[in-house]
Amino acid sequence: MRVAVTGGTGLVGQALVRALHGDDHDVLVLSRRGNAGPGGVRTARWPGAEGGGGTWWRTLEGADAVVHLAGEPIAARRWDTAQKERIRASRTRGTRALVEGMSQLQRPPAVLISASAVGYYGPCGDAVIHEDAPPGRDFLAEVCVAWEAEAARAEALGTRVAVLRLGLVLAAHGGALARMLLPFRLFLGGPAGTGRQWVAWIHLDDAVGLMRWLLTTPDARGPFHATAPQPLTNRDFSRAIGRALGRPSWLPVPAAALRLALGEMAEALLLTGQRAVPARALAGGVGFRYADADAALRAVLGR
Repeated sequence: MRVAVTGGTGLVGQALVRALHGDDHDVLVLSRRGNAGPGGVRTARWPGAEGGGGTWWRTLEGADAVVHLAGEPIAARRWDTAQKERIRASRTRGTRALVEGMSQLQRPPAVLISASAVGYYGPCGDAVIHEDAPPGRDFLAEVCVAWEAEAARAEALGTRVAVLRLGLVLAAHGGALARMLLPFRLFLGGPAGTGRQWVAWIHLDDAVGLMRWLLTTPDARGPFHATAPQPLTNRDFSRAIGRALGRPSWLPVPAAALRLALGEMAEALLLTGQRAVPARALAGGVGFRYADADAALRAVLGR
């Protein structure tokens, strides 16, 4: 199978590219900077949110599938007006440019897997969230709704579209978990705010496994939660980190301090959450190697 991957130099993208390359698929990494892909795979430049134009889309000729993971990192910096626009544009305009490029092909790819996030639902309290739940109304929810709508336009090309609503991805290097570990290593770890908000998480290997399943399952279309079957409250997730590191996890970080330090981002990413479960993946027979957070964190942290 020929698979083109945007965002192939990011945390999830690198892992996917390595897995596909290891399975002897023909992989092409589309990069705005033309960076070398993992494992020496082929690379090509593409415009991303800068829009269409040019003939970059010719690099997609013959591709059987596209996996679209590119986007401005959500937690790269504090959300001011300019940063929020970068987050929005990188996803909506970038996806629009990708689909427009696909439309120029004589034979568009058979499948497009496009990333999204469980932030689609906004703050959800204790409700168990399946993929048919309605969207929220906060900034991240609005971005996800618009992002998914741009990907869905590929259906008109005869392309099967599957949307991957990602939770917190647990990986040994990079991602949000790496930034969360320092306080625990300094014996200062604990829950954020009340700790009652839910964390929908997934081990990197399981996220890659789900994408590989979506690529090869002809009737898999629409949204899928890339989350483990057992979400945890922030308090319980913090305890699991503490156990994995052999550190205490009793010192809470006050919500007021997080809001002061991070602004709006603190509310969206740390102080609220989604109790999202992978209902559609489980119904399709997808297995999860790491369904338990303790096992996942031990694997990630080498314990």
